[in-house]
Amino acid sequence: MLQIQTIRDNQEDIILALGKRNIDAQPLIEKVLLLDENRRAAQTRLDNVLAESNKISKEIGVLYKTGKADEANSLKEQTAKLKEESKQLSEDLNKAGEELQTLLYQLPNAPHTSVKKGSSEEDNEEIFSEGEVPKLEEASLPHWELAKKYDIIDFELGVKIAGAGFPVYKGKGARLQRALIAYFLDKNTEAGYTEIQVPHLVNELSGYGTGQLPDKEGQMYHVTADDLYLIPTAEVPVTNIFRDVIVNESDFPITYTGYTPCFRREAGSYGAHVRGLNRLHQFDKVEIVRVEHPTKSYDALDGMVEHVKNILRELKLPYRILRLCGGDLGFTAALTFDFEVFSTAQDRWLEISSVSNFETYQANRLKLRFKDENGKNQLAHTLNGSSLALPRVLAGILENYQTADGIKIPEVLVPYCGFDMID
Repeated sequence: MLQIQTIRDNQEDIILALGKRNIDAQPLIEKVLLLDENRRAAQTRLDNVLAESNKISKEIGVLYKTGKADEANSLKEQTAKLKEESKQLSEDLNKAGEELQTLLYQLPNAPHTSVKKGSSEEDNEEIFSEGEVPKLEEASLPHWELAKKYDIIDFELGVKIAGAGFPVYKGKGARLQRALIAYFLDKNTEAGYTEIQVPHLVNELSGYGTGQLPDKEGQMYHVTADDLYLIPTAEVPVTNIFRDVIVNESDFPITYTGYTPCFRREAGSYGAHVRGLNRLHQFDKVEIVRVEHPTKSYDALDGMVEHVKNILRELKLPYRILRLCGGDLGFTAALTFDFEVFSTAQDRWLEISSVSNFETYQANRLKLRFKDENGKNQLAHTLNGSSLALPRVLAGILENYQTADGIKIPEVLVPYCGFDMID
């Protein structure tokens, strides 16, 4: 979340920045600042009461030692009143702190200066594109029809077992899925990321730590009996490794990669654009997560973008990169670049990766800090990116690599698959 000191010092700038998200943040900011002012006043009063109570207690001890019991007993009545007042002030202070926290949770991150104002994905900026879109035969099929033709993904069986959005991968389809996961992990570890396996469920504190709660509560599967949440992305458990942690400045950069299944309710999703693998309730994804020194995080973001570019070049998929506008920017992100692969058979772009810098927004929730050269605790910066999300990458491969004889396997994946054609 945004730091209260930052809001106090940069009120107008924060309001203008959040305006890029089409949010009039002024009323909420004013409530935050008023509540913070009252909270600080209550803290000052509590400090004064405790100091006065401590001073009187010392005086009482001296009076008893000098035989002035009556005066000591009289002062004890004052300390009793002060203790009662301090108790009430502590309760008021805790209540104000909780209310302030609730308000701060409602404020999204302030967009980076390079983010443009916009209303929706239509206002995102294309900043890069690469690769030629293959020319397919007239009889070319979308991936859901190819999946049925070659019996590699069974969407109907998934409906029987769980419901729509839970596909069953079969035969070469399952092997291709496994190959992609292994390939992505290998590329990430070769780039210096440490592979890690994490739980697929998280507690409420973890959800709040990375910002999925309370913002995305309705999109997460909640195991109510145990008060746990199925993860929507590996970002949540991996980043929460550093909740309440103070790292050494010499530890930077901290880099992790992990594969997990991801679970999203995607409530309200319907229509042709969600057919097949386009949007699922359960899907596989390989994630990269970084914890960085604030002065190095944007260089790290550029490096993450180049890393994903290199993977897509090896897969030889046509893709483009978008810088998200304020209206399409995720709640916790300061700057996000989306990668989209072109689905030739569907004649549309499909998002396959988001690479984001959250600056101190998540770190403030997580209390993720480092000691600077002066020994003072400072908030770190966190970043993450899909490297990559599998469903739409797989859809792009099936559609763009289809031929009259079958579906070719990208050359870089053949050693992982053990075959070069789905036929």
